[in-house]
Amino acid sequence: MSRLAVRRPPTWVVATSLGLSLVAVAVASYLTVTHYADPSALACPDTGVVNCTLVTTSPESMVFGIPVAVIGLVWSVAMVGLCSPLAWRAQAEWVDRVRLLATGAGALVVVYLVYTELFRIGAICLWCTAMHVTALALFGVVMGARAKVRTSVTVHA
Repeated sequence: MSRLAVRRPPTWVVATSLGLSLVAVAVASYLTVTHYADPSALACPDTGVVNCTLVTTSPESMVFGIPVAVIGLVWSVAMVGLCSPLAWRAQAEWVDRVRLLATGAGALVVVYLVYTELFRIGAICLWCTAMHVTALALFGVVMGARAKVRTSVTVHA
């Protein structure tokens, strides 16, 4: 008797994760464009603790010569692929693992970036915060989906 486990996440997981990924692409695209065009053009205050220009033009806004915004954009585009309905239907275990690793890495980077903004730069960027919240929410949805799918696996004979 053969057994086949079918893993299907709830519909809301697929829609929410794809929606969050698309929001991340939009925010990261905006940050990337303004990084190259005019960082002071960000629709965000540039005085006091909330200071997008200070954050996005700081030395910490570059990693190995690459703008953090570009890295965020690449991550976001990858997440669109990993959170597409096709990827959620994939039976290959590696897709689920890569999605989990990518969202987990995103969450860890968020922790580092928030620390950097608060304690090294001394300012926060509202657009960066939007990206951070989106990345953390995406990680939460993927983790929730894994827990839900693991507990509701159906076995067919």
